[in-house]
Parts: sequence; C-alpha cells; structure tokens
Amino acid sequence: MIMSVTPGIELVRPPALAGSAPYAYAAVTDPGRMVFTAGTCPLDADGATVAVGDVAGQARQVMDNLAAALSAAGPELTDVLRTTVYVATADRRDLTAAWAVVRAAFGEHEAPRTLVGVTVLGYPDQLVEVEAVAVRDTWQEPALPHDAPTVER
Repeated sequence: MIMSVTPGIELVRPPALAGSAPYAYAAVTDPGRMVFTAGTCPLDADGATVAVGDVAGQARQVMDNLAAALSAAGPELTDVLRTTVYVATADRRDLTAAWAVVRAAFGEHEAPRTLVGVTVLGYPDQLVEVEAVAVRDTWQEPALPHDAPTVER
C-alpha cells in the first residue's frame, strides 16, 4: 500500500509485512526516483521477532523484508545505492555472520555498505536491522488523492 500524506512524499506499507509497525517501510520522494527504507527488522507478517538468538537467521528475514519493502516501492535489491547494517552485539563473529547473509542477498551488486555493532535494537530479541537508499528506474505518476471523486475539475 502506498500512501501520500505530504505532497511529494509517498509512504510505502506493503501488506506482506507486519502491519503493527508504527512507521512506513519505505518512502519515495520527488523527483520520484529516490527510495529511503526504514530500518528493516526480523519480523514475520504477524510482527513477531523471528530466529531469536540467531544472527544469521534474523539477517535472512531482514533481507527478505527489505526486498519486499523495496519491491512495493518500485526498486529491487539491485537498485540499492547504499545500506547500513546494524547488529546488536560486541562480538565480531556476529557482525561477520550478518555481513555474510547481507552480501549473499545482494549477490554481485556491491553497493556501499556500512556495518555497525550497537548495544540494542528496537524490538524484543532483535539482533539485526538494515536500512537502505535505492533508486527506482522510472518516474511513477502519483496516484489520485483518496478524495479525488469529490474534487471538482
């Protein structure tokens, strides 16, 4: 679902992702090609944290959710300009495990990435989060406002 609340900004909330998140999963701005995602979390469609205690398992869910959020906004993983990967750990092995999953998800697409170890992330038992900036390859005409039928021309 794409919502436009401010002229020039579309907020994207894909129905396949948890509807309980108090934020949009991505935002698109004029000139209509840049897409900014929220930090993508290891949540299932019901909003529950998956793979508790498993950095690699959470990273896989995060990348699946990131791909879904991007796809709903227009681009794919291969259209990502940069990412930031957050891992709640002080152990470099956990950082390496998350990094390996993220790299595998992007395949040959080697956009700039930053990997950061942090103390804690927002959801209970959350260990991994990834945010991205992408570009969609075409201009998408904005949809009519939800009250279009009531607007006289």
